[in-house]
This record gives sequence, structure tokens and C-alpha cells, in this order.
Amino acid sequence: MIMNIEMIACIAGAALGVAGLLAALGAHRAIRGWRARCLGVEASVAGIRRELELMASISMKTGRRVKRIEHEYSGVADRVDQVELRGAAQSFDLAIDSARRGADAGLLTQRFGLSSGEADLVARLHGRSASSRDI
Repeated sequence: MIMNIEMIACIAGAALGVAGLLAALGAHRAIRGWRARCLGVEASVAGIRRELELMASISMKTGRRVKRIEHEYSGVADRVDQVELRGAAQSFDLAIDSARRGADAGLLTQRFGLSSGEADLVARLHGRSASSRDI
């Protein structure tokens, strides 16, 4: 059996063809693996996107609540400062004396810086009509 150059070229060509086919099969498997990984990553990204949208929604709602609470209680600090400045006990003592002399709730609010609820309570408890009940 004599091998001539044509036979060697045919065998080499067949070997290269088989090697190319094996390489193509390996590449195809690798591509399928990468495709599966990409699908997994896309699913993860979609889940993260949903969580991020939920967090953004919660954050916006929380921001609105904080603004509402700040608005509702914005006067509290001023009110506390007012009470601290006026000397709460002294103001109430003077307001009680004034109510006993006949001052109404409006006058108590103006003179002593009491809130309308405080002034009303002082006037009801210590006003002239309350004093006549004590007799």
C-alpha cells in the first residue's frame, strides 16, 4: 500500500473536517450555555427592576407622609418656644386672676399668649360664673 500525496491530503482533509465539526459542536454547546445564563440574568434584572420600582413607590409615599407631618407639626416648635418664654406657670396664674376678675377667653388669649383651648378652660374653671358656683 503506497500512500501517495492525494491520499494523505484526503486523510488530512477528513481529519480537519472532523476537527472542525467537533469544534462547531463545542461552540454550539457553549452558545447554548451562555444563552441560558443570559436568560437567567435577564430574569434577575427584571426582578431587581420590580423591587426597585416598589422601593421608589414606598420612598415617594414616605416622602409625602414626612412632608404632611412636617406641615401639621410645623407650629409645635414655635408653640413650645412661646410657652418657654412666657413662663407657663406665671402666665396661668395671671390668667386665672384675670379670669376671676371677669376676663373672657379671648382676652386671656391676647394678654397671656394662651391657646384658645387653654384660655377657654381657664375662663370656664376660674371665671366669674365658676366663682359664683363655689359660693
